[in-house]
Amino acid sequence: MEIKNTLKMKLSIFIIWLFTISGIFGVLSTYEGWFLSLTPLSLLLSFLMILWHMEKFKPKILYALSIPFFLGFITEALGVNYGLIFGDYTYGENLGAKIFGVPLMICINWTLLTVATADVARSFTKNFILASAIGALLMTGLDFILEVSAPRFDFWEFENGIVPLKNYIGWFVTAFVAHLGYQSFKIATNKVISWHVLISIVVFFAVFLFF
Repeated sequence: MEIKNTLKMKLSIFIIWLFTISGIFGVLSTYEGWFLSLTPLSLLLSFLMILWHMEKFKPKILYALSIPFFLGFITEALGVNYGLIFGDYTYGENLGAKIFGVPLMICINWTLLTVATADVARSFTKNFILASAIGALLMTGLDFILEVSAPRFDFWEFENGIVPLKNYIGWFVTAFVAHLGYQSFKIATNKVISWHVLISIVVFFAVFLFF
């Protein structure tokens, strides 16, 4: 069993970084558009890697994951349709199918980031409130990096190309609430996989701060 789990872990890490490194070189190549169109697949794959390493399925896992998913959808729908919470912005085409102007992959992304940053936060503290705040801060910091490349990648773009301060405040508050809900269920996850997922996302978008 231990050997099986070790192989499972190594395979997951290999897949995460294979897609990350391939994505970086692909976007930097003449096939940028094609690689960016695969963004939903890449996000879904990272999410599946996290799910694969969760504890045996229980209803509480579904309840826990539904909190950041639906909270993300509601806040994003209010944002793209009414300019509330995050500011005035619209989504492009590279994040896939939309409902009320919100790509479903964005809801997956909210869930993915909440789970991953929760694991990272709990590596530093066992305090529920503090871990939720750290997780929300990590997600807000990541959004700061994402905002630089989002228009170029046709993910989303703010009105007049200016990201308002309330976007980051909205991100922190929404992420904090998502963490409070998700972390209250105390889902058993694999922290190593979460670290790799989060670092791979940071590496991917950090590269495009310079290229």
